[in-house]
Formats: sequence, structure tokens, C-alpha cells
Amino acid sequence: MIGEKIQISDEDRCEWCHGDELYREYHDKEWGVPCRDDDTLFEFLILEGAQAGLSWITVLRKREHYRKVFDNFDARKIAKYDDSKVEELLQDPGIIRNKLKVNSAIRNAKAFLKIQKKHGSFSEYIWSFVNGKTIHNHFSSLKDVPASTEISDQMSKALKKEGFNFVGSTICYAFMQATGMVNDHVFSCHKSSQH
Repeated sequence: MIGEKIQISDEDRCEWCHGDELYREYHDKEWGVPCRDDDTLFEFLILEGAQAGLSWITVLRKREHYRKVFDNFDARKIAKYDDSKVEELLQDPGIIRNKLKVNSAIRNAKAFLKIQKKHGSFSEYIWSFVNGKTIHNHFSSLKDVPASTEISDQMSKALKKEGFNFVGSTICYAFMQATGMVNDHVFSCHKSSQH
């Protein structure tokens, strides 16, 4: 029937998102979709750093609140945060209250703005690591998906050199997956060949 919604079962998705509606929606609509918008790329970079040592679902559940208290991830505003703003954020139970991670968001905002100035856009710069094109992997299961690659190693080193932190190779690879620089939807997933 025209307009009928097709039901997709968890068996037709990557196994990491099974059993949670927020995770499923993120998997189906965002994860692995090529993103070239600077503001969205910056948001993902900050959230991936916030996730270090935690599960992604923890961050995903807090994302809307992050957007509210971090000025919708406006790098220009975040770059100007002072000590009192940091203290205010550290009192907020709606975010991950880690001083290093909060300070990292400010530091990364400043580095992000420098990259934009130097390269015209952050998107141009970050996508250059994959020559502007999504790398399509064809893994058969989650256990085959790497935690990092040679490219994420290079990206991590380059970002650190530019002044970023909380950008280790594993964080960079998760960022690449989230923003569609790599398509790591497993072979059996309904999203594996849609990009």
C-alpha cells in the first residue's frame, strides 16, 4: 500500500542498536550518513569526546540537554566560555560532569575555529582524510569492525597537532563512523548499501 510504513526488525540492523528505540532511530537516520555541515561535525566531535570511557547510548540520551546548555554547539560561543560557565556546567547533572571533557569542548571550539579560518571549512579539512568520499566497508559482523584504522591514527595526530584534545584514534574512528566518512553498517543491515 502506498504510504505504508515498512517495519524493519532488529535482525535487519547492526546488532549494537538492538533493543533501544533511541538507538534504533539514531542508527537508521544518522549513523553512517555522510555529514558535511560544520556545526553538526563539531557537535559529533564534542559528543564523541564526551563519550570516552562510556557507552554511546549514555551520550545519546543526554544529547538534547547538551545542545541546550552548550549553546547548540555554536563553536564561537563555546570558545568564549569562562571559568564561571565551566563551573555552571560541572553542576549540571544533564551532562557528563567531567572537568577535562568540559574544558576540552572549549579548547576544541578554539581549534575548530582556527581550522575553519585556515581551510575555509572544517568539513573540507576533515573529509580530506578520506579524499572527500565515504569508505564503504563490508563487514559481516560487529566483531569484524575495527576500533581504529591507519586513517583514524593520522586524523588523531593531525587534530592533536592543531590543538584538539580528546581526539584519540578510537574517538576519531567513532567520529568517522557517525558522520559517514566510513560506512560500517554490517552486510546484513538494511543500511549497508544505502549510502
